[in-house]
Amino acid sequence: PGPMAEPLWLITMNTYLFVYDLMQFCGHSWIFTNMIIRFMSFGKDSLADTFYSIGLVMRLCQLLSVLEILHILIGIDKSRFFPRFLQITERIIVLFVVINSQEEVQGKYIVCVLFFLWNLLDVVRYTYNMLARTGIYYLPLTWLNFSLCILLYPLSVLAKAFAIYVSLPYFETFGTYSIKLPLPFAFSIYFPYVLKMYLLVLFIGMCFITQNLFSERKAHLGTGNIKKKRS
Repeated sequence: PGPMAEPLWLITMNTYLFVYDLMQFCGHSWIFTNMIIRFMSFGKDSLADTFYSIGLVMRLCQLLSVLEILHILIGIDKSRFFPRFLQITERIIVLFVVINSQEEVQGKYIVCVLFFLWNLLDVVRYTYNMLARTGIYYLPLTWLNFSLCILLYPLSVLAKAFAIYVSLPYFETFGTYSIKLPLPFAFSIYFPYVLKMYLLVLFIGMCFITQNLFSERKAHLGTGNIKKKRS
């Protein structure tokens, strides 16, 4: 490999990450705009069918976000692995395991609240990421990116916890994901208990991730300078 190999690799990876951020920005912007327009057009009636109108795009965006774990593992994204892993898995579990599996939960207002919080955070984050890929650090956007998440992330955790709480009666009634093996194994998993234990994990993770968000904000905004550091 010649001296141009590394710059070419960096340019290629930066272009790939820009396209990834652009795709996520388009997806979350569409969801966010759709939710606002529907609410302005239909009022409270739009809340109950939020999942049916935007659920497919939401699931695609969240599945795509799993790539961010790979980005960190192979070193093209300098974010801390564990906080990002927790944030992504929290959403995957709540969206696919809890909401997607229980049709009765999909029509609850809490789903609309949860989607609103997720997409507001992601529209800001992916906008910041796209500009950062091109070397543009717009101070108000940088401040918003590293400040808004500190307020909205704990709210999103509360919304996730409430969605799980609302889903518990349906998991108990229908026995979804509960497993009972016949003799001689005599082994059973009662899924509502798993969800209740996960609530504890969710709040412990929230404390850890919130601390990490404060650290990131201090690193980027603590001195008033915009540092070229990936979020």
